[in-house]
Amino acid sequence: MVRVLVYLAVFACLAFGAVWLADRPGEISVIWQGYRIDTSVAIGAIGVVLLAFLVLLAWAVIRFVFGLPSAFSLSSRARRRARGFEAVSRGMVAIGAGDPVAAGRYTGEARRFVPNEPLTLLLEAQTAQLTGNRPQAEAAFKAMLDRSETRVLGLRGLFVEAKRRGDMAAARAFADDAVRRSPSLAWANDALLDFHTNAGDWQAARTAVERRAALRLADKAEARRQRAVLLAAEALEARDKEPERALAAALEAVKLAPGLTPAAALAGRMLSERGDVRKASKLLEAAWREAPHPDIAAAYLDVRPGDSALDRLHRAQTLSRLRPADPESVLALAGAAIQAREFQKARETLKPLLAGGASVRACLLMAELEDAEHGAAGKVREWLARATRAPHDAAWVADGLVSDHWMPVSPITGRLDAFVWTVPPATLGSPPQALDDVLADLDDSTKLIEVKAETVATVEPAAVTAPPAPKEAPKPMPAAPSEAGAAPARSESPASPDPARVETVEAPKPAEAADAPAGAVAVAAARDPAVPKPVIFPVPHAPDDPGPDEEPPSEPKKSGFRLFG
Repeated sequence: MVRVLVYLAVFACLAFGAVWLADRPGEISVIWQGYRIDTSVAIGAIGVVLLAFLVLLAWAVIRFVFGLPSAFSLSSRARRRARGFEAVSRGMVAIGAGDPVAAGRYTGEARRFVPNEPLTLLLEAQTAQLTGNRPQAEAAFKAMLDRSETRVLGLRGLFVEAKRRGDMAAARAFADDAVRRSPSLAWANDALLDFHTNAGDWQAARTAVERRAALRLADKAEARRQRAVLLAAEALEARDKEPERALAAALEAVKLAPGLTPAAALAGRMLSERGDVRKASKLLEAAWREAPHPDIAAAYLDVRPGDSALDRLHRAQTLSRLRPADPESVLALAGAAIQAREFQKARETLKPLLAGGASVRACLLMAELEDAEHGAAGKVREWLARATRAPHDAAWVADGLVSDHWMPVSPITGRLDAFVWTVPPATLGSPPQALDDVLADLDDSTKLIEVKAETVATVEPAAVTAPPAPKEAPKPMPAAPSEAGAAPARSESPASPDPARVETVEAPKPAEAADAPAGAVAVAAARDPAVPKPVIFPVPHAPDDPGPDEEPPSEPKKSGFRLFG
């Protein structure tokens, strides 16, 4: 619309000028080289316009003739540039498709047509990486350092190549240089954080976390959690050397992340050692509300040194009231009740866990309860056998690794805050280290046993209703009368483990391999077909069990098997 108005305005001006000249007639006389030209003003104006047009036309023709060589050169350069960028585009597609032959061909074309383009260097570097030519890739990335627009990209490529060949010092130098040149680079800041955490430089790692948070490379919640984890790691490291700094770091970590179990347990124990029992109790109770954990329970029960077992039971009841439905509350309360010799209360407390499928720790607590209350070696063996094939309890798991203690960095991937307190999956390839408490009395030869749900095949005691025929399992030898009231002789059948050996289990004594419980023998038999698998029969009383008709000993029997304490 605007253009139409402009055109109309121009035509109106021309028409007005023509009318103005027509209304004002006149004559023009030109005498030149003996010639006289007489004409009107309108014809003279038209002649001037035509003369100007002819001059402009001649000038354009002259410029075109003299500009032909440069025009041909420019057209050639444009065609070469277009072919070069087309080669770059097709080369990138070939790299994405994983075609090294096509990528190499297009790289050669791009190098021939557009050798000074940054994208040509990138294509050359990626083609070299695709074909496995590391020296050529590094040469391409080093060439990028000479250009300001590709310097950071070259540093990124050299960083990746240095990590691939295992040169962590060079990789760290490249990351440092990249952060100095461009502080907002996410990959460089993440790399520096990983380097600091893997080197154990917790203060430098905290600085890196704060820089990432300031640049908004990480959200506030993530940065807060990472600072808490780094403070907890610093506190654990300075626990013995600098207790003041360790306590301050642990308290700050708890403030940032109340549910961080290692920091809360350490802070609670250090406060209780200083005599600040009230503050330690409040801190541990708050941590228990956030995330119940056995370490929190142990620190809370030991918050006042020298307390009796009954006082510890009262504190366990306090924890149970804070999280009554949590399995950790049940296990902590049952363990404290066994220590306080409140056996009936321990049984009632463990009933919900046993009804829903007893875990390893629940089975071990039942074995401890049977040993402490009745000294029933048969029941102890039964619960120990069930523990070897019971579902796993929660443990610290990170990147497929199960650990019995928390670590700030995953030893597999180097990732910060990788460990999570959860039930390990049943498909882990390595034996769970969290089960060391179950088999702590085994020696090095039996520690190779991997307790897995799909490999353990132990006979359920409750499934056996009657002993098999004498040909399949030898009967116990009849008790022979002995002199001076000696105990009757036991059967020496190799298929039945000695039940008396269960009472000699003391955790942890790895050297006493011969005193391994029957459950561990059953696991070894399940994994090695050459080992005879023991069959456990339900008996009314174990050979060393006094039975209900005999008087119990005057003093309570001290058990060597304990899960707590």
